[in-house]
Amino acid sequence: MAHPLPTSKPPRDFDSWGTIRRFLPYLWPKGQPDLKARIVGALLLVLVAKAIILATPLAMKRAVDTMAATGDPMTMVALSFVIAYAGARFLSLAFDQVRNIVFERVGQKATQALAEDVFHRLHRLSLRFHLSRRTGEVTKIIERGTKSIDSMLYFILFNIAPTIIELTAVAIIFYTLFGWELVAATAVTVVLYIAVTRWITEWRVKLRAEMNDLDGKALSRAVDALLNYETVKYFGAEQREEERYSSATRAYADAAIKSENSLGLLNMVQSLITNTLMAFAMAFVVWRWSQGALTVGDLTAVNMYLMQLFRPLDLLGWVYRTIRQGLVDMAEMFRLMDTDVEVEDVPGAPALLAQPPTVQFDNVVFGYEPERTILHGLSFEVAAGSRVAIVGPSGAGKSTIGRLLFRFYDPQGGRILIAGQDIARVRQDSLREQIGIVPQDSVLFNDTLGYNIAYGRDGASDEDVLQAAEDAAILPFIRKLPDGFDTEVGERGLKLSGGEKQRVAIARTLLKNPPILLFDEATSALDSRTEQDILSTMQRVSRDRTTLAIAHRLSTIADADEILVLNEGRLEEQGRHTELLQRGGLYAEMWDRQQAESGAPREAAE
Repeated sequence: MAHPLPTSKPPRDFDSWGTIRRFLPYLWPKGQPDLKARIVGALLLVLVAKAIILATPLAMKRAVDTMAATGDPMTMVALSFVIAYAGARFLSLAFDQVRNIVFERVGQKATQALAEDVFHRLHRLSLRFHLSRRTGEVTKIIERGTKSIDSMLYFILFNIAPTIIELTAVAIIFYTLFGWELVAATAVTVVLYIAVTRWITEWRVKLRAEMNDLDGKALSRAVDALLNYETVKYFGAEQREEERYSSATRAYADAAIKSENSLGLLNMVQSLITNTLMAFAMAFVVWRWSQGALTVGDLTAVNMYLMQLFRPLDLLGWVYRTIRQGLVDMAEMFRLMDTDVEVEDVPGAPALLAQPPTVQFDNVVFGYEPERTILHGLSFEVAAGSRVAIVGPSGAGKSTIGRLLFRFYDPQGGRILIAGQDIARVRQDSLREQIGIVPQDSVLFNDTLGYNIAYGRDGASDEDVLQAAEDAAILPFIRKLPDGFDTEVGERGLKLSGGEKQRVAIARTLLKNPPILLFDEATSALDSRTEQDILSTMQRVSRDRTTLAIAHRLSTIADADEILVLNEGRLEEQGRHTELLQRGGLYAEMWDRQQAESGAPREAAE
């Protein structure tokens, strides 16, 4: 039997005021006087609407008192007060709606600015963060955080502030018309109401945080299973994945039931407090009426004022919880935004000038974790315009070289130089402009073939895209498709075969046209015939470029100008193909093993 899942972590403490200070700049944006004017206009409309609504009970009081009098002239007077009451209610509603119209742009602009800031920040976090993230949870954090700012602004400006104004005005009116007793009773009730609401809502916030955590876990499991659809099918694990997802949704349902039941308790307690005040206030007015101090209209006015006051108070628990939860969601999102950027440009870093496009690793020491070093003082040089291959057993550190070259990580020791410039001292965007890569696992955007190829260079023309597709030997395939370049490739390019995806990746790298090329197992998913076509293209486009080719199949790099043989993060051998075979070392051993597997003798290759 499946047991409810524990929450992945307890609700975190956070600084509410710190979070409020953090999002206030989005409410009062610099350099946008039109939005500031809208905020001021909306607040003025709030005051006008509140003044009108506070006057309506007095109009109704006059109407009732007039009706209690006798005589025909009083009919028209009472009727005028009724008309004034109806008009005031309409104007109050109208001003509220105009306020919403005026403020809507402010809320949407604040949400847009926050979402753009988060997106900007996420793209500047390190590869280490993105390799360890759970996409579903991160997506949920961003969604809740950005959506909460609009509701936060609305409730703080148009619910909390007007309620405080109304409480103050009602206290003054009650004291003027009915005496201090009603003021004191109302004050005690409101304080008790707020205290009880806050206490129960704090308890509900913890339940809500648990719900969010379980909701994020359920979503991440669903996304993970769908992204790995083929793997699930390979191992017949549909039932297993359904059970994992069901256990998460069951835990979420249990937490949601607790949360909703607590809401029922909160509503009952709030109703008990407000109705107790209503009973006391009405009884007090009746008692004073019996003494001849108050009129029938005063009973109506007190009833209306309390009903108007209860309306925002009834929402107080929901508003407080929404604001509190909004602060939790925003704090979580700000915490995500505050994740340390592992690789940053040094202040005033210049742009990289890759002329001549040489590459040098100078005694580079690197490990993804402090206790596990991958590269042990690796040093080598790649001359401009040369084609250098990097080979070695699995785990030797070949792909790590590509990640360091793109500066996804900084080495713990040594330097990486391009054209004699330390890449840690130049701007990252300029560095990556100078390098093109065809990775082993080519992941495509869920868009068209044309979009994915054109992604290689912003603003590329259709002719450029066509030429890149032809150079990458994928144009004949595209022309056979009914929609041609407009063919959708599916999420991560799953509608294409592995070879087709790699050819698209090669095409967009050719379109980028960088001076340095990195091929990371670029032909690993291709059949022999297509591989030879691609290798011919790679050799042709590499003539005027500096090329590094990370390869597993040694036959694909046998014609390289130089071959670097890595073993356990160290450079064990280097030289040309024939030289390395004659040495009889690790390279010769790897070659013999691969040739034995393919059935081709060494002599044929030599």
